[in-house]
Amino acid sequence: MTDQARSLLDLLDRYRPAGSAEAADVARLREAADKDLWSRSGPLHVTASALVVHEPSRRVLLRWHDRMQAWMQVGGHFDPGESDPLLVALREAEEETGLSDLTVAPGTRGQPVQIVIVPVAAGRGEPAHEHADIRYVLATATPEAAVPESEGAHVRWLGFDEAHALVHEDNLLELLRRVADALKWGP
Repeated sequence: MTDQARSLLDLLDRYRPAGSAEAADVARLREAADKDLWSRSGPLHVTASALVVHEPSRRVLLRWHDRMQAWMQVGGHFDPGESDPLLVALREAEEETGLSDLTVAPGTRGQPVQIVIVPVAAGRGEPAHEHADIRYVLATATPEAAVPESEGAHVRWLGFDEAHALVHEDNLLELLRRVADALKWGP
């Protein structure tokens, strides 16, 4: 078993799924851990993402994902040799937002807030596949420093009500709910 697989299984052992759908995704990921889940060429591969928050203003940062034609959290694929999904989420978040002060959001202890397997449509020379996405909450103290990584990858700070209005996928709505709960951003 590779170090990457061991690291993933350790994370999955510590993670407590919320509900039967997430438990099924975690079980499926655990069963596939001995395969090459880090190669983008496989039908299922691991990704890591984060919802970036600015706690004083209770806002979240969403990024326009041109391929998916949707507002989403930031994140992406593991680079060769990477095995820690939190570090991948941090790297991807900084690359996609320009925020250099990102930290683990207080109240989350650096643990994932959601693990979900999501379908990805064929495009850009890739066949349809699935992402086993490990999701975190990251915080910034400098929201005004956020800049998109490219011309089509807009970023936007939103309150939770605004974010709910823009997000339409159930798994992302659930991510928003879990983040609000983790940060105690209730009404």
